[in-house]
Amino acid sequence: MTEPTTTKKAVAIHYDQNKDSAPRIVASGRGAVAEQILSVASENDVPLHEDRALVETLLAFDIGKEIPVDLYQVVAEVLAFVQRLDKRERD
Repeated sequence: MTEPTTTKKAVAIHYDQNKDSAPRIVASGRGAVAEQILSVASENDVPLHEDRALVETLLAFDIGKEIPVDLYQVVAEVLAFVQRLDKRERD
């Protein structure tokens, strides 16, 4: 059975360079769970970045786990994007 392509999917990652050796998955889900993740992010002014392929890949990993080494580069690019957005908001 395949999912409809309109099913929302979301993954939240967090990285604290003072505590973590790599970014961690802090929330993930499909459908209503994804909607809730997006809603909480929006309510807390967390920047969103859409990358369907990355979300599909990250959905395969457990919450609380560090992202795998082979995804460091792409996740680093997303985190850099988020930092630029945060800086723009503060300026």
